[in-house]
This record gives sequence, structure tokens and C-alpha cells, in this order.
Amino acid sequence: MSLPAAFLRDAQRLIPQERRFDDPLSTLAFGTDASFYRLIPKLVIRVESEDEVVALLQLAQRDQVPVTFRAAGTSLSGQAISDSVLIVLGDNWNAREIRDQGAQIRLQPGVIGAQANAWLAPFGRKIGPDPASINACKIGGIVANNASGMCCGTAQNSYHTLAGIRVVLADGTRLDTEDAASVAAFRHSHAALLQRLAELGRATRANSELASRIRHKYRLKNTTGLSLNALVDFDEPLEILSHLLVGSEGTLGFISAVTYDTVVDHPHKASALIVFPDVETCCNAVTVLKSQPVSAVELLDRRSLRSVQDKPGMPAFVQQLSANACALLIESRAASSSLLHEQLAQIMDSLAAFAVEKQVDFSEDPQENAKLWAIRKDTFPAVGAVRKTGTTVIIEDVTFPVEQLAIGVNRLIELFDKHRYDEAILFGHALEGNLHFVFTQGFNSTEEVQRYQAFMDDVAQLVAVEFGGSLKAEHGTGRNMAPFVELEWGSDAYQLMWQLKRLLDPNGILNPDVVLSEDPQIHLKHLKPLPAADEIVDKCIECGFCEPVCPSKGLTLSPRQRIVIWRDIQARKRAGINTTELEAAYQYQGVDTCAATGLCAQRCPVGINTGELVKKLRSEHATHNGTADWLSTHFASTLQGARFTLHVANGARLLLGAPRLGRLSAGLTRLSKGRVPQWTNAMPQPEKAIRFSPAAQDSRPKVVYLAACVSRVMGPAAGDKEQGSLYEKTRGLLEKAGYQVVLPDNLDNLCCGQPFASKGYATQAEDKRQELIGALLHASRGGLDPIYCDTSPCTLRLVQDLGDVRLDLYDPVRFIRTHLLDRLEFTPQEAPIAVHVTCSTQHLGESQALIELARRCSNNVVIPEGIHCCGFAGDKGFTTPELNAHSLRSLKDAVQYCSEGISTSRTCEIGLSQHGGIDYHGLVYLVDRVTRAKSA
Repeated sequence: MSLPAAFLRDAQRLIPQERRFDDPLSTLAFGTDASFYRLIPKLVIRVESEDEVVALLQLAQRDQVPVTFRAAGTSLSGQAISDSVLIVLGDNWNAREIRDQGAQIRLQPGVIGAQANAWLAPFGRKIGPDPASINACKIGGIVANNASGMCCGTAQNSYHTLAGIRVVLADGTRLDTEDAASVAAFRHSHAALLQRLAELGRATRANSELASRIRHKYRLKNTTGLSLNALVDFDEPLEILSHLLVGSEGTLGFISAVTYDTVVDHPHKASALIVFPDVETCCNAVTVLKSQPVSAVELLDRRSLRSVQDKPGMPAFVQQLSANACALLIESRAASSSLLHEQLAQIMDSLAAFAVEKQVDFSEDPQENAKLWAIRKDTFPAVGAVRKTGTTVIIEDVTFPVEQLAIGVNRLIELFDKHRYDEAILFGHALEGNLHFVFTQGFNSTEEVQRYQAFMDDVAQLVAVEFGGSLKAEHGTGRNMAPFVELEWGSDAYQLMWQLKRLLDPNGILNPDVVLSEDPQIHLKHLKPLPAADEIVDKCIECGFCEPVCPSKGLTLSPRQRIVIWRDIQARKRAGINTTELEAAYQYQGVDTCAATGLCAQRCPVGINTGELVKKLRSEHATHNGTADWLSTHFASTLQGARFTLHVANGARLLLGAPRLGRLSAGLTRLSKGRVPQWTNAMPQPEKAIRFSPAAQDSRPKVVYLAACVSRVMGPAAGDKEQGSLYEKTRGLLEKAGYQVVLPDNLDNLCCGQPFASKGYATQAEDKRQELIGALLHASRGGLDPIYCDTSPCTLRLVQDLGDVRLDLYDPVRFIRTHLLDRLEFTPQEAPIAVHVTCSTQHLGESQALIELARRCSNNVVIPEGIHCCGFAGDKGFTTPELNAHSLRSLKDAVQYCSEGISTSRTCEIGLSQHGGIDYHGLVYLVDRVTRAKSA
């Protein structure tokens, strides 16, 4: 059924066309969240203000149009999808207000959880909830799902740390509980609603059996159904309403801001891994640890340990553990080192009576602790990585009363065996009795769906009925557990939830079939297919962890959405359906606007680099092999041609003036579909070819200097305050530090191959790379001398897959920190510096080192928030300038007080200079300026 014409007409007047999506590609892309369900929305709207949300809800109410809200879409139970109107948060929901030295923080719903903690870190505070997806999920979803996590328990979740909330109800009414005028207006306009909430609260508290049941249920971690504890914890109707919104999954209103009471983030922490011989011993230890000074206790059954035992860095003993072993990963935190040591001794004393099979003692070493926590964090992706193509990974989330945890664990394992889920693993937040179990599931046949149905029926009966536990501890009810809410809660509580739903959303327009559904089969409908697409991406579980670092997200597609669409194209092709139109749209949205820098792989639980798929697709359309061969074998001429082009552009600037040239160039770029590069004020001037002969006799230590082809061609922009070339600055810095600089022979013909690789010409790219490696081996006397490469992207390409080749290769950051710090004296400047950490620097593991080097050079270092990749991506900044502009849309505001910016990639610096409004240079410019040679 289509949307009402009146709604569409008025929505078009309200929301600009570029923020409304109803085409088949976009609606399919947005029809996916991290769950194993899929609904295709008829209309997707990206909202940028509360006023827009109010107006849309008023339209939806008038025309009876169901709407669903989405923040990051990392929820696992099907609560962020819609077959009607999907309202997605845009860019302008990131405001924060830190109060009372971090004791409170007010956040808009678009703030990523980890970013909130980064703002609070200088105050030694953090928000209470700590979901595993905190690097991707947003505050709106954290509150709406009452998400918790490993250290949060129940005491520090959103419900218990809520200090204030701003919401838009289903009728479009706003309420801000921290604004006296808003509260007064709401009390007047919604007196009947508040009176009814007060009545329901009194009736619930007077019903001793129901009140007791509610209190018992929330003694446990519980997100099944609506937050009925609001009715017994509060008698003030505004407090009841505020706390009902927490965990309501968008079914009662839109949360437009929330204020948290923050919690202490203790700086001293230590972790240990203790393996017990069986589940019973392990769970009995949990009961003891409940009263000990621990911040997290994670249970890992033998299956989950087995799933990661072959991974690098795992303790060797994991492979030899007995069949029934069960481990606890324990963390303790304290305000001081001495207090931490007291706590550790106390914890170990409490466990002295238990039989232990193996253990890794408490360590305060952050790297050792990271290895231990990797065991826990890698279990979920480990199952995802071994699943059969076409199946999905399901992670369920239940709570047993902690005193019955051992029996619960064993009974769950029996259900795995009964329903033939041999790969299933079990782990969880043991202090709370909260267990996650992960298994793979296909939905491609009736038999598979029936097996899943029978398993879930058994799980529901076991957890909710036999043990009185909760079927959803922290992942939210969604549509996954909606049919089981009454089973878990009983009829009285269930009918009370429906009364609350109908009171706040009388027409049922907010996220129907989520949390509460009248369809007992809703959890078996709209199951998401995961068809084979390409082995590069087939392991994708569509979790969305990749999205925050993707430069094209919000312009076109994110990595998750690229995979969704490519899967659909391949499935349609196999079914004999014509995909010409879809592929044409995908060419721009999926292929042309992908930066292909691979940052998504760093965030992906199963390590998928969506950029590799895009490069593969580009190679299939790379038909100019003859041209690529010629350019490769005549590379010096190619560079001369590039210098000539820059000469022409510079001449045109002098002739026409920068404003006219900019307008003319932008038009030509559009008309040529990117074949004519766009000129901007940051366009480099041509660089002269390098001519340099080192002295024959020189006693200084040698360093081979590889000047990348971009730095050999592209000099500073005409308006740049720095007019010295990168080559001159680098050579000067190296010589200042006491090194003899050596250049590879035939330098102008050398290239790492990156320009060819990014265009899909893999053969020519590898030929150039091997040619360069040979030249570097010769120049470095067989790898004896260090090799300094002046741009990080080229370094990254060269160090990958070196095999047995011995080359001591460095990017600027690593060389300066390992070879120059003890040879140079730094005098930091006061002028503020902006730092851009390139994608390649991140891949090389030098991000923090770059920031620390910048802090040696300047007393005021700015790292712009939310910019993970500049989107220039080689030459994309010239040919697809909208990608670069979108990636850096927030840069100018972030760096407006800086005198200059630094980076480690010449092409990235072009886009950064243009969109930041300040000059960006290589790191060496700054280091050279603030250093002098140390006296002998």
C-alpha cells in the first residue's frame, strides 16, 4: 500500500529533496539494520531539527502513517526498520553540554557513545551505559533500548542515571523536563495524560503481587517490554513518563535530548583470566565475586574459548583446556594504585577455595589486558567468520537469576544440542546473570525457520517460565521477542503495557509491532536474506560498526549499505531479474563515491574491507589496459605531463583570476563527469623534478629518501604561506639530524603503484611496486639503510605483503619518532595546530604517535572530531569533489582558530586546505620549524 498523497505532498514541502529518499536503491539500503530482519521503507527522511520531527509527527498523526526512528541502526532485535516511513538522524544532532565538571552531560541523540566518553575523559567521568557497540551506536539508541554492557550492570544504565529528558510525543508535543516553562505548558496541555499516568502508578503500586513481580524483574537486567518499573519507582507522573521513554524503542516518542548523571571512570585497572574445570565451579565463583570490588566479570564457556583459541596472541594453554572448562575474565578498577592492589588481593583471597584449571594473573599492563579482552570481544566475530554463506549470525541475550546461573548455562547448552546448533557459543556479563549466546541460522527454507521457531519457543519457556528470568537483558525487545512479552510478564503486566502504549500513542503510529505486537508470528516474518555476493564481503553481518568512519556515509552509501545492495544485485541476477537500472545507480552510489581506504575493515568485527570489493568492481570496468601499460612504462613522461597540466592550471589562474577559474572548472568537472579535475584555491603549483647527487665520501649514517610521485609533482599552492617544497624541507630536516640523504636511482620513473591500483589496474600497480622495491633494495644496500618515504599512503602500500624482502621502511611519523627525537631539540610553538590523521597513518598504527609528535611541536593541538577520512582518496578530490566536501563538511568550524594544519599525505592536504580554510602541510614542515640539532 502506498503512502497517502496528502502526507507525501506536505512532507515534500517540509523536507528538501536531497533529504528524502524513495528510490529502490536508497530504500533497500536503509531497510537494513544490525538485526536479522528486513523491511523496505516507502520513504526515508533524514531530519536535521526537532521542528522537522514535530511537523512530520503531526502529518503522520493526521494521515495515520506509521513512522520509525533510527539513530545508528546497530540494534539487534529489529527495532530500527520500517515498511512505512523511516526517520533517520542527520548531521545536526551532536550537541552536548557538560555540567559541573563532568558530573552531568546533556546530549542530543546523534552523539556516538564513545564520543560522549571522550568529552568526559578529562574530568575522569563517563556515561553509565557501555554497550559493546559504543564506538558506533548513538545516544538516541542507547536510551531508547536502555542499552547497558560489560561494566554497567543495572545501577548505571540509562534508566538509573537519567537526570532529564527532552522528547517529542506522538502528537508532536514537546516536553523538556529540565525546562520549567516547557513543564508548565505540558502540565496544562496534557493534564489528562499525566493524571492517567498517576492513576496507573497508584494502581500498580497498590497491586502488591504485580508490584512485587515488577521489582523482581528489574532486580535482573531486563529490557523485555516497556519499563514498568517507572510505575513503582516514581509517583510523580513526569518522572514516570521520563523513565517510560527509556527502553521504549521509539514506540512512545522521539528522544531529542537526554541528560545523564555521569559515573566515575577510575584510571587504575587490572584484568585476569581464570579458567575453572567446569560450569558449576565457575558460576559458584561468580556468586562470590558479586560481593567483591570487581567492575566486570565476563563468563566464557568452552565453546567460546574454542572459537578463538587459534587466533594470534591467545594464551597457548587455551588449546589444551578440558572439554567442560569455563572461564571468567575479571576486571577491577580503583582511584589509586594502592587501592587497586588491595582490591586484587581481596578478590584472589575470595577465590582461593575454588579449583582452578589455568589462570592468567591480574595485570595492569594495558597491552596485556587488551589481549585478554580480545578473547571476549573476538568470540562473536569468530562465529560470524566461520558461518556458511547465506546464513546469518544471531546473538541472543537472556538473564537468569545469578544464583541459578550454573543450571541455566547447562540447560542452554542442552538446548543447543537438542536443536543441533553445534557452533553455538555462550558468554556474558556473569555478575548480572546475563548471558549472550551466538549461533548461525539460515532462513532459506521452511525447515530452517521451523528449527529456529522451535528453539526460540524452548528458550522462552526455559528462561521466562522455569527460571523467571528475562528474555532480553540489554538488546531490547524489538520484534524478535515481542510475541513472548506476555509469556514472560503475565497477563496483568502485559495489559498494563498496552494501556501505556495506547495512552501515549493512541493511533499506533510509532514503530508498530516493536516491543508489543498482536501478531504472535511477528518474530518469524520479514527475515533478512544474506545471499552470496562476493567472498570479500560474504562474512558481513550488517552490524553497521563500519559506518562512523566512512567518508561517503550520508552522501551516498556506507560500507554496510554497499554490501546490502551488492548482495541484492547478485541475488536478482541469479533469479533472472534485470538489474541494469540498479547497477547504474550503484555505479555512482556504491563504486564512484567509495574512498576505498579500508578504514571500515578496522571497525568490522570480521575484518571486511569493503574498499577491496569496490576496487575489484573498478578493475572489471578498467578497460584501458594499453594506456595503463604506456603510463606505467613511461612514468617519467607521465609525471612531466602532470607538471605541465599544473602549469596550465596556474597560468589560467593568473589569466582568469581564482574565482572565475573555480566556477569554470566546477562546471567542466560536472559536464565531464569527473574526467576534468576541479580547480580550487588549494590546487598545487608544479614542482620541479629533483636533481641531486650525494657526496661520494660521507661518514654520516645514510637514509634512503623516497620522495613519492605526488610530492615530486605537486608543490605548495600559490596562496600557501610555505613555498618551500616537501622534498627540500624533508632533506633539510634529515641533514639537520645528522643523516646523509641518498635517493634511489631513476627516481622519476618510480611509483608504488597506488594510482594504478585505485583505478582498478592491479597488474600495472604491482609491476610498479616491484620495480620500486628493487630500486629501494639497491639504494639501501640490500636493506641495510633505513628508507624514509615522505607520504604515508605510499609507505602503507609498500610495507604490505613484503614477504621475505628485507626493507627497513618508514613513514614520516615512525621515522621521526624512532630516529630523530634523540637528535633534535624541540621548542614547542604557542600557535595552535590542527592534526589530520590520514587513513594510511591509522592502518600503519601511528595515529597516536602523530598526535604526540604534534604536541611536542605545539602547546595547542586540535584534533577535529568525527573526521576519520578526508575523502580525497588519491584523486577523488579532483574528480568526485563532493566526496571530499562531504567528508570535511565540519572541518572549518573545528579548525578556525588554528594557524595551520599538518598531515602525512600531499593529496589529502589539498582537500584539507580547501575545506578547512587554513594551510595544511606535511608533518616535517612543523618539525623542522620548531627544532634544532642537538649539540654533540
